[in-house]
Amino acid sequence: MADIFDLFRKIEKKEAVPATPIKWLIVGLGNPGDKYKLTRHNAGFLTIDSLAEACGARIDRLRFHALCGEAMIGDQRVLLMKPQTLMNASGTAVIEAAAFYKIAPEHILVISDDIAQAPGKMRLRARGSAGGQKGLNDIITRMGTDAIPRLRMGVGAKPHPDFDLADWVLSNFSAEELTLLRGTFSTARAGIEKLLNGDFDAAMQICNSYKPQV
Repeated sequence: MADIFDLFRKIEKKEAVPATPIKWLIVGLGNPGDKYKLTRHNAGFLTIDSLAEACGARIDRLRFHALCGEAMIGDQRVLLMKPQTLMNASGTAVIEAAAFYKIAPEHILVISDDIAQAPGKMRLRARGSAGGQKGLNDIITRMGTDAIPRLRMGVGAKPHPDFDLADWVLSNFSAEELTLLRGTFSTARAGIEKLLNGDFDAAMQICNSYKPQV
C-alpha cells in the first residue's frame, strides 16, 4: 500500500489546468428592473439568459456597470453581459469590459431587439448601422466603429405608424409573441457557437434562415 504521505505529495504536484482567457464578449441589451423583464426592448436580456442557462452559467456578478457571468461555449471562454445602465447608455459597460480584457470590436457580439422583424425571426450581421436601436448605437459610438457583430431578435413593428416607438418597445410581449421569441433560442445558440469558432458564414446561415415553428 502506498504511503499516505506519498499520495499527498502526488496531489500537491498536480498543477491546475490554466483558465482559457476570455476571447469574446456576448452582450444582451435591455433595461434593468422587473417591470421591464418581458418587454420587447429586453429581447437581448431574454436571449442571453437562455444562453447562460444552456451553458450552466450564472449572470450574477456586478462588474463594468453590468451583470456578468463567464461561460464556455464550444471551446471558447466568453463573458456574458447584461448592462445595468439604461438602454441608451449600454456602451458604458461594453467599452469598460473590452478595455479590461483587450477584446477587439469584432469579438463583441451584441444581442438586441429589432422592430423591423416579426417575433420568431432573427438576423445576424458582422457590421452596419444601429438601425435606430439606441443601445447598439451607443456601443458603436463609444467603440468608434460599426464593425461589431450583432444578433437582432425580432419583436414586431409598431401596430400603427402613429404609435409612439418608446411606448411600443417598452410594452410587454403577448404570450404568443413570447413563445415565438423563445422558440429561436436554441437555434441562436447554435449560430453563436459557429460564430465563436470562426465560421461566420455558417452562423449567418443558421440564424438568418430560421423559420418560426408555428
